[in-house]
Amino acid sequence: MLKQAAIRRLQLCNFKLDTLLEFTQAINANVSTPILLARYEKLLKEELKIGKVIIFNNYEGIWKIILKSGFEHDRVEKIDITKELLKITEITMTLSEEYKLFRTFDIIIPVFHNKRAIAYLLIGDIDEEQDGVSPTIKHLHFIQTLTNIIMVAVENKRLFHKSLQQEALKKELILASNIQSMLIPDASIYPQNEKFFISSFYLPHFEVGGDYFDFIQFNENEIGFCIADVSGKGIAAALLMSNFQANFNALFTADMPLDVLIKRLNKIISKNAQGQKFITFFVAKYNYETKILEYVNAGHNPPILYNKATKESLHLMTGCMGLGMLDEIPSVKVGIKKISTGMQGAKLLCYTDGLIEIKHDNEIETRLNIIEYVFSTPDRIDNSIQELLEQLNIKRDNSEFFDDITILGVELY
Repeated sequence: MLKQAAIRRLQLCNFKLDTLLEFTQAINANVSTPILLARYEKLLKEELKIGKVIIFNNYEGIWKIILKSGFEHDRVEKIDITKELLKITEITMTLSEEYKLFRTFDIIIPVFHNKRAIAYLLIGDIDEEQDGVSPTIKHLHFIQTLTNIIMVAVENKRLFHKSLQQEALKKELILASNIQSMLIPDASIYPQNEKFFISSFYLPHFEVGGDYFDFIQFNENEIGFCIADVSGKGIAAALLMSNFQANFNALFTADMPLDVLIKRLNKIISKNAQGQKFITFFVAKYNYETKILEYVNAGHNPPILYNKATKESLHLMTGCMGLGMLDEIPSVKVGIKKISTGMQGAKLLCYTDGLIEIKHDNEIETRLNIIEYVFSTPDRIDNSIQELLEQLNIKRDNSEFFDDITILGVELY
């Protein structure tokens, strides 16, 4: 008898070692999760004679059933994991009244990794009269160990695939950022002469942004320029703005009245955004000869026009609501401003929300007063913008700023 018992113990040890080796090799060979779970189910049912098996698995805070065998109903799917299972920290029999919800099963085996519950194995219909490795009840710690190995492998596979997806997304975002940067005018082609001088700054909050600015030189006497901001941030905002940029460049000409341009763009945005987003927009034309500035402010932050000769500031507010807020804009008013500044010129500062709004102590503050103070000087527009960046500490690692930041400055002579 003693010899036979020793042989059975040796067989049992060999069985456990062979099983652990088999599953470890399968994991190292990167066997897929469905195949791994199928082998595990077969082991429990055929080798250990367990009739009912269910595994609740936790991934990123969400509990799901990843293995269910031996059931003819779905009552187990209604188990409240947080309420009923998370309190279980060791192998538990379901005989007591406390676990009456689990009477379908015999045993609950918790699986922990880094002191965190990652799975619960529920088993039932255990055949304790089998030969060989019987009774199963004696092998619960082995089952727990094997389940832990498999669940950690499953989680690592998920994390690996997630990291691959994140890396692919990162590359896509970098590509999108590079493409979007091509839509922003290159500083090397800015008109900077005795008639008109442009300077700018652009800093998206994420890799891609929902801000946009542009200028179009119509002819030797006329130029048009704009700045725009999509509600929201990220990829959706960037895609909508890219579409807007294409339509704007196709429609904006010297002969196109600004009110007509606004209404056409509004129809396009309304159709594409379908009420989910809108665009604030400022567009203007300037004639070097007549010194006339025509503009429409479609719900955008009012640009600041500073007359260097008189030291007066004016906010350009005339226009209409933002684009895409309604299917049709009832009326659009075109602002007209005569620029009579002598030899000193005037400065116009256009900007998006990101410049004036910061988050300080979880509250949003505006810094328009600082902007107006720094801007209201005889300094050239590019120097004024640089001073603003320094005064407001605008840089990518400043966590107070939570939106895209775009500045378009023009000097009018």
